[in-house]
Amino acid sequence: MNRVFRFIGGVFVAFWRGLDTARRIVINLVFLALVILVLGLLFPRAPQVPDGSALVLRPAGTLVEEQTLDDPLSLLRAGQVPAAEASMGELLEAIDAARQDPRIKALVLETDDLQQAGVAKLAELRAALQDFKASGKPVYARGERFTQGQYYLASVASEVHLAPDGFVLLQGLARYVTYFKGALDKLGVKVHVFRVGEYKSFSEPFTREDMSEKDREATRDLLEALWNRIRDDVADSRPKAAPHLGEYINAYPAVLEKVGGDPSRAALEAALVDRLTTRDEWRDYLREHVGANGDGKEYRRVSLANYLGAVRAEREHEPDKVAVLVAQGAIVDGIGGPGTVGGDSFARLIREAREDERVKALVIRIDSPGGSAWASEVIRRELEVTREAGKPVIASMSSVAASGGYWIATGAEKIWAAPSTLTGSIGIFAMFPVLAEPLDRLGLSVDGVATAPLAGAFDPRRPLPPTAEATLEQGIEFGYRRFLQVVAQARGMTPAEVNTVAQGRVWTGEAAAKLGLVDELGGLEEAVVAAAERAGLERYEVVWPRAGLPPVERLLRSVAETAAGTLAPAAGTDAPLARALGALRAEVEELMRLNDPGHIYAHCLCGAP
Repeated sequence: MNRVFRFIGGVFVAFWRGLDTARRIVINLVFLALVILVLGLLFPRAPQVPDGSALVLRPAGTLVEEQTLDDPLSLLRAGQVPAAEASMGELLEAIDAARQDPRIKALVLETDDLQQAGVAKLAELRAALQDFKASGKPVYARGERFTQGQYYLASVASEVHLAPDGFVLLQGLARYVTYFKGALDKLGVKVHVFRVGEYKSFSEPFTREDMSEKDREATRDLLEALWNRIRDDVADSRPKAAPHLGEYINAYPAVLEKVGGDPSRAALEAALVDRLTTRDEWRDYLREHVGANGDGKEYRRVSLANYLGAVRAEREHEPDKVAVLVAQGAIVDGIGGPGTVGGDSFARLIREAREDERVKALVIRIDSPGGSAWASEVIRRELEVTREAGKPVIASMSSVAASGGYWIATGAEKIWAAPSTLTGSIGIFAMFPVLAEPLDRLGLSVDGVATAPLAGAFDPRRPLPPTAEATLEQGIEFGYRRFLQVVAQARGMTPAEVNTVAQGRVWTGEAAAKLGLVDELGGLEEAVVAAAERAGLERYEVVWPRAGLPPVERLLRSVAETAAGTLAPAAGTDAPLARALGALRAEVEELMRLNDPGHIYAHCLCGAP
């Protein structure tokens, strides 16, 4: 019996030692992998670009001007995965470089993971792809299925492939707004709104239960202009599809009925796509048209990240820089957080670029519906000071540069916009919520003393007194006159002339150019070239300064993103209810960002469609 126990004990000890050894090996391997990762991040090695490669673009998530920097420590603590974002600047930079690069033979575009993008951004990317094609190099695009935005981008390709079980969805443009007045009335919350501008509709969700006729009129005009551009662009890129577009869009059920309900066949017969291919057939097609790699199993290719790493390493020694500063999101007073433009923090970024001797010119890339009037003026003035210091400043408008976004643009010497940019919205409003009634329902009362009429007047627990109402009313009247003066001075117009195109109305970039609010129609690349020409530069490097995290936190973020990469949910898988609730939350969050010290805002309710 003792021998049996000794034998069992020996087996257990041996097993435990083996398990402990395996544990040490695994821990050491994980530690070694982490060390390699950190060294790779600290000392990156420039990738190589094989001759005859295809540049592969797989934009994922939301198409943005600047990727959001979340706090890496909070990501690690909460176990969150950063939301996928595709950088507009990186895509444009890579396409432009590949167009001139003899090592790049073709471009491959796969759109399945692209979720949200404004029409102006997609149109600008399409234009870049058209320039790439004009150089004599083909663009091959494929989707498992195509949403409207995905197809609008892919339709410019030399050849478009669709999965046999996929579809092409062209459904038009729409704008539906959530109106909070009914809920606020039930809660007893009264929102005081003061506005200047016949078309200034941002405050309507808090004061109405439906869309006003003025807002409906302006919105219809905008959507029709954008939709006509989308249809025209698709028809130009796909001439064989042009005769079928009207029926495909307006009578889709009848189109499906003709082909037995098969959506992929409907897209093929409407000439919206060229081929129906499975994933393996797509790989075989690319291997045939681009060329096989060393082992012959895949086509010769280079990813966006590796390609940018290579081309940037090749030109990083240029002494002269053109700085692109991105103003993306709502404009807020102070520092601002992720997804916002802080008046103080962005002004500091401009000042740093102005004081950097290597930076010879600035491009302000604006993708903002506006926000704090105070912060907008802080940023505009900093741009004006930069111009007075002798450095050229060019504004480049992305999907939205309206209200406070347009206010910022007036600080530049020239304004570039895409034809589909939403801009203008020159108007002012003030909004102040009063919580006196809901507090009264809860049995809470507020009482006290004050030494002057305005002392405590802006306490949301108390009804807004007439003195406060008069103060806000006069404040927005002055703010509107100030806005008109700023635009008039920048555009060489009189305030009365500006007023005729102002009143809070939103215009497309194309219309704004005709009205004198925009100088040139074009994208970011054209704006950068214009800035370099103004500075007299022939050779230069484009840099993207940003008010970001310290180096240690950037490193932690990179580690967190890499570690979480395999856990990231596939793009485009949100359920309809989740999307609807997410949109509602985004609207509430936008309201919570309003922090102007005078409660005065230059903001448009015009998120890019």
